[in-house]
Amino acid sequence: MRVLSVAGTDPTGGAGIHADLKSFAAHGAYGMAVVTALVAQNTHGVRAVHVPDVAFLRAQLDAVSDDVTVDAVKVGMLGTRAVADEVAAWLVRTRPPVVVLDPVMVATSGDRLLEPDAEEAVRRLVAQAHLVTPNLPELGVLLGEAVAATWSQAVDQARRLARTSGATVLLKGGHLDGDASPDAVVDGATVTELDALRVPTSSTHGTGCSLSAAVAALRPRRPDWVSTVREAKEWLTGAIAAGDALAVGSGRGPVDHLHHAPTLGARPFGAEAWDRAEGLRRACDDLPFVRGLADGTLAVEQFEAYLRQDALYLGQYSRVLARASQLAPDATAQVFFAQGAARCLDVEARLHEARLQEVRLPGVRLPGEGRRGGAPPDVARAAASSAPTSAATRAYVDHLLAVAATGSYAEVVAAVLPCYVLYADVGARILVRAGDLAAHPYGDWVATYGDPQFATAAARATDLADAAAREVGGATRARMLAAYAASFVHEIAFFDQVRRPGADRGRDGAGVTGR
Repeated sequence: MRVLSVAGTDPTGGAGIHADLKSFAAHGAYGMAVVTALVAQNTHGVRAVHVPDVAFLRAQLDAVSDDVTVDAVKVGMLGTRAVADEVAAWLVRTRPPVVVLDPVMVATSGDRLLEPDAEEAVRRLVAQAHLVTPNLPELGVLLGEAVAATWSQAVDQARRLARTSGATVLLKGGHLDGDASPDAVVDGATVTELDALRVPTSSTHGTGCSLSAAVAALRPRRPDWVSTVREAKEWLTGAIAAGDALAVGSGRGPVDHLHHAPTLGARPFGAEAWDRAEGLRRACDDLPFVRGLADGTLAVEQFEAYLRQDALYLGQYSRVLARASQLAPDATAQVFFAQGAARCLDVEARLHEARLQEVRLPGVRLPGEGRRGGAPPDVARAAASSAPTSAATRAYVDHLLAVAATGSYAEVVAAVLPCYVLYADVGARILVRAGDLAAHPYGDWVATYGDPQFATAAARATDLADAAAREVGGATRARMLAAYAASFVHEIAFFDQVRRPGADRGRDGAGVTGR
């Protein structure tokens, strides 16, 4: 989407073409700009305005339209009658499919940005626009009337402007007193009000510029003005609320145009989350279970107790992966997580079945058990599923299911990621040390998680988490990090739940206990 701003400048970046370009980018549009006036201003006010010769303005406009297809135009500060007439003539010549006019007359600081003799030219320009976005004082000027004292008076004025001009009016009620900050889309026949609470902040510099630019960027891809304005207004409310954190200037500060994408330029989610878990990763390496698994000294009874809990865990983990597939925004992610869910119940289950075929539950002789104590696969599966769920396993599963039930796609992906990356890391490092897997008592486990294909799957899961994090705001990214960290803690507890045979035996008698 290629969107052109025709407006003045703001060297502090909060209004004019500087705000417009940020608003375009925030909504996925390619921004272009033609300068109508050079404005020396900051967050306290306007100091000087220089309007270049209109011949140069015409050259800028023609240079763009002679070469680039313009999908939408946002017209802002015009300054003089000559500039307004030149822009109107260009609009007549080129007929852009979407024209949004922000009739900039007075800055937020109160400084006048339109010469008195230009007011009539701007009134004429309204007829060339598809949408005009006046605040209450600007609406009064466009009609040659006093400023509306109430919202109903303002709506009546907007109706009359829409009927006489043929343009749809986005009426902005921010100048009204009170906690509400209503807007309305008025097309002459209908009035659609869009209510919102006023954000208590001084970061309102450039709000009109930013809103009209967002509407221009969105409209070519939205079905109507109401849905377009509603989306742009919601974005602007968040931008205003986040503006104070920018700490730009000591007067009326700008809004945060990219508040919804604070991860631009930030570290990838997977790398940040992995580094934050460094202490947990060291703790994992120090666990007796992991050390015994690595050097092969882990007691068989402990490994079998771990496998029983792992089989129970994977059955639920597959459901959470299926939920990630259901929530995924594209087919590639859907397929990946669906395949992961199937893998839990297939490939990794085979490892458990093969092991548990040789398992004799303490004090129990299984049906079909041979003289060496083995059990058929169906009996092995029954043995695993009948094992009591430990506290650690239950806590981990409850955490994952809770995220899956209430969290966004990004949060679910973050929650399932540690099971990929931690197992891949541990498996790969044990594989390097293990040597001959045929001689290693747990070589089948090491081969499963040390397999380069599993490392590839872990890397792909990380890529998907990174992609999801790029599409969310700071609050959701924080929840992603929290879900990831909680899963990592549960992974450590899951490894550490297995004790020596007969030691720390839980009430269920399974030889495992949660910590």
